[in-house]
Amino acid sequence: MRVPARVAQAIFAQAGIRDAEKETQAVVKAGCQLLAYDDDDYPPLLKQIPDAPLLLYVRGDIKVLAQHAVAVVGSRRPSAYGSSVAHRLAHDLGLRQVVVVSGLARGVDSAAHRGALEAKGKTVAVLGSGLDVIYPRENRKLAEQIMESGAMISEFPLGTGPTPENFPIRNRIISGLSLGVVVVEAAEYSGSLITARLAVEQTAKSLLCQEI
Repeated sequence: MRVPARVAQAIFAQAGIRDAEKETQAVVKAGCQLLAYDDDDYPPLLKQIPDAPLLLYVRGDIKVLAQHAVAVVGSRRPSAYGSSVAHRLAHDLGLRQVVVVSGLARGVDSAAHRGALEAKGKTVAVLGSGLDVIYPRENRKLAEQIMESGAMISEFPLGTGPTPENFPIRNRIISGLSLGVVVVEAAEYSGSLITARLAVEQTAKSLLCQEI
């Protein structure tokens, strides 16, 4: 196989090494940590999914990623009742020292994070962007509160914007970190139902691997 000249020049110039060093410096400056798949602190439950990310960016308490967790996800435009249910459920989980995992989105996600925080519990936000790009912007204060008692994580490099295709990708991490997924008021073709479907598929593949 013939290697294109552009690729050969990049290899010879060790461009990848320089880029990695630059990214590592940026991670430290941003107050983040990097978790590789073979690190001892890599979330053990996440390792069980077939397409686990090789690298995780983390801000906050890494240890919380190994604790028992339940995902609470749902509509970005829930009814008042839906928001109340998500908040109350997350609050009860927090009281029982179960970590609440969600995606920092508007609506149900935000209600779930706040419910866990108000119970003095732990919560993890999985972003569809780089950890230095908080989306939506109005959740910046919430993100700071999450990092104080839990963690924010992403597989996307710093500076990555919240493009639509990133969110279905990040959903497998939400379900992969969790023992179960609770969906509140999700539309038929929503990302929340994608998360629930991924949870079912991940469980089935995990059981199959154990049998083999």
